[in-house]
Amino acid sequence: MSFSGESKVKDIALSSPGARQLLEDAGVDYCCGGGKSLAEACHGGPVPAEEILQRLQEYSREVRPEAMNWTSAPLSDLTRHICERHHAYVRGAIPRIAALLNKVKSKHAATHPELTAIEALFAQTGREMIGHMQKEEQILFPYIESMERAHQGNGALEPPFFQTVSNPIRAMMNEHDSAGNLTAQIRKTSSDYAAPADACTSYRGLYGDLREFEADLHLHVHLENNILFPRAVEMESALQKRR
Repeated sequence: MSFSGESKVKDIALSSPGARQLLEDAGVDYCCGGGKSLAEACHGGPVPAEEILQRLQEYSREVRPEAMNWTSAPLSDLTRHICERHHAYVRGAIPRIAALLNKVKSKHAATHPELTAIEALFAQTGREMIGHMQKEEQILFPYIESMERAHQGNGALEPPFFQTVSNPIRAMMNEHDSAGNLTAQIRKTSSDYAAPADACTSYRGLYGDLREFEADLHLHVHLENNILFPRAVEMESALQKRR
C-alpha cells in the first residue's frame, strides 16, 4: 500500500478498512470528498497529510500474527490470539458494518433492493457470531487452557460438565458452518462483492468491508477447525491415557 499527497482520498479509503479507519480518525471526508487529493482534503484540517501517510505506512508494516506456526505453539497462545485478533475484530466490525449497511441502504435500496437482503443476512451473522464467541471465551477456551496446564503437570483437571471436549467442539464447528453459509449468501447476493456502476465510495467501501469480514471468518475458522480443535482432542486423549 503506497500513497502520496496526490493520491485520491477515495483510493486510499478503498484500499482497506484499516485505511478508512485512519481517515475517519483524522477527520478526512472520504465519501463526499473522495475525489480530492489527500493534500487537498487535509488542507486546514487537524491532521496534516504527511502524518496520515506516516500512519498508513506503519499500518502496512504491521506484523501479521497469522504468519506464526500455530501447529506447534502453546494452545493458550492460540486461544489468546483468536480472542485478541479475530474475536476483537468481529466485535468491532459488526456495529461498524451494520451502520454502514444502513447508511448505504437508505440511499441506494430503491435501485438496489439486494441491500435489504444483505442487511438481514449480516444481522443474522452478527447475532450468531456474538453468541458463538461468548461460548468459546466462557466455556471452551478456558477448559482447553486448563487441560493444557494439566498436561504440563501444573494442576489437576476438573471433569467438565460436557463430558468430553469433542462435544462443545462439535457444536462450535456446526456454528462455523452456519456462519460460513451466511457469508456465502452475502457474497452471492452482492454478486461477489462487485459494487454497481452507480455505487458511491461508501457503497464500495461497504463491499470491501464485507469481503474482509468473510476473509477474517475463513482464517478464524481455519485456526479453530484445523489446528486448535484437533490438538485439543489429541491432548485430552493423552491425558486420559495417563489415568
